[in-house]
Amino acid sequence: MKCLATLLMCLITTSVYALDLSGVYDCRGEDAHEGEYTGIVTMKLRKEHSKGADSSYDFQLEVPNYGIYKGHAAAHGMHAAMHFALPMENGEYGGKTGDFGTGIAEFKKGTDGRLMFRKFYFEPAFKGGNTGVEECVRR
Repeated sequence: MKCLATLLMCLITTSVYALDLSGVYDCRGEDAHEGEYTGIVTMKLRKEHSKGADSSYDFQLEVPNYGIYKGHAAAHGMHAAMHFALPMENGEYGGKTGDFGTGIAEFKKGTDGRLMFRKFYFEPAFKGGNTGVEECVRR
């Protein structure tokens, strides 16, 4: 009976706390307007704004020849919503090009044990509206 109680407690504890999704990810993407691209995503856990299965992150995406998109992510377990924007010289985000958007991602462990995610994103103002998909693997 004691073993059963311990097992039950482990299962409850595991389901209440999320896996830390922090790290550096190598990405390949397909953008409806810009075509194929590569990038590097960096996510950093904000412990002070995370509790249980709900976690908050600083988010950054570096895309060669485009820039560094800054943003944040809100996750519940292995699913995350991500907001990103290309900062402009005047401090505005998205600026005249409207290069900002929101993505939704599902994380999972790959066959090699590394964490990975697939993100679909929508940019409502970029070139009249835009979508894309990224697949990223943690280093």
